[in-house]
Amino acid sequence: MQGRTRLTDVAEQAGVSTATVSRVLNGKPEVAGETRKAVLAALDMLGYERPERLRARSAGLIGLIVPELSNPVFPAFAQSIESVLSTLGYIPLLCTQSPGGTTEDQYVEMLLDHGVDGIIFVSGLHADTQADIDRYQRLQARTIPFALVNGYTGELDAPAFSTDDAGSMELAVRHLVSQGHVTIGLAIGPDRFVPAQRKRTGFERATAELVPEGAAPIVPTLYTFEGGQAAAGILLDQGCTAIICGSDLMALGAVRAARGRGLSVPEDVSVVGFDDSPLMAFTDPPLTTLRQPVDAMSHAAVTSLVAEIKGSQAPRSELLFVAELIVRGSTAAAPRAERG
Repeated sequence: MQGRTRLTDVAEQAGVSTATVSRVLNGKPEVAGETRKAVLAALDMLGYERPERLRARSAGLIGLIVPELSNPVFPAFAQSIESVLSTLGYIPLLCTQSPGGTTEDQYVEMLLDHGVDGIIFVSGLHADTQADIDRYQRLQARTIPFALVNGYTGELDAPAFSTDDAGSMELAVRHLVSQGHVTIGLAIGPDRFVPAQRKRTGFERATAELVPEGAAPIVPTLYTFEGGQAAAGILLDQGCTAIICGSDLMALGAVRAARGRGLSVPEDVSVVGFDDSPLMAFTDPPLTTLRQPVDAMSHAAVTSLVAEIKGSQAPRSELLFVAELIVRGSTAAAPRAERG
């Protein structure tokens, strides 16, 4: 890495001077942390091997269990969590589930066999009110720290981080009411899941306050494109001119259901998603949705877990993160007949 050309390549990639690159490579202290990271990232991107003194040393292994990867919000969580873990020197072990495949319990045993220092569960069985929480209590008995993302139960002694599902429904309902909608439907996941229960509660509270004389039907379904399509069909039969969905995939299914009936989105039916998954700004139409603060939640979950691993107890009360309403092209003013 002493050659001038290679130093120039790295400097150009990192947006710094060759002198700065040289200081980083030689371990000199007078370089800002962000600049140092930029130079190391440039080395990696260009395929250069880091000098031995600059190679990251693992602080340990962390298991990361997500339910599946077909819903794009879960790869987003996985990428964000893995990025924070890597920054802190930990090696993430990603475990993803699929129907009929390895279960969450089996993954936990595999992770324990690999000697992980802790585990992060994203939308795991902790979010299912019908699941046995003894599995997590057994994990606690083995003194393995873990953190829970989306799906809180006060019975577990672990840090928990969730999107404010109830509050997000109020944001969506207010937006639709401001557009003149009075017949607003909700398509959510199965009732046994904590996020679905909270969305239902928030939706019922918001519609009772904001559209007390309007219709507000709720249809539980699967968190899939097909689930959203089926639920939207039922809600359209009930005269809904606006549909809020529990996930972006469901919202895309709702758009398909509307178009299958010759309806236009958003001229005839407005649709709101949930997550703001990657590429939702590029759908047809671009999807209005509630953005989960994935990066903030991931950072909080990782830093809390690492604190636990190092012997400090993180707060046990659930930390709620406010969703952001992202208004795009799938919502508009209610049809004239709806507005009266």
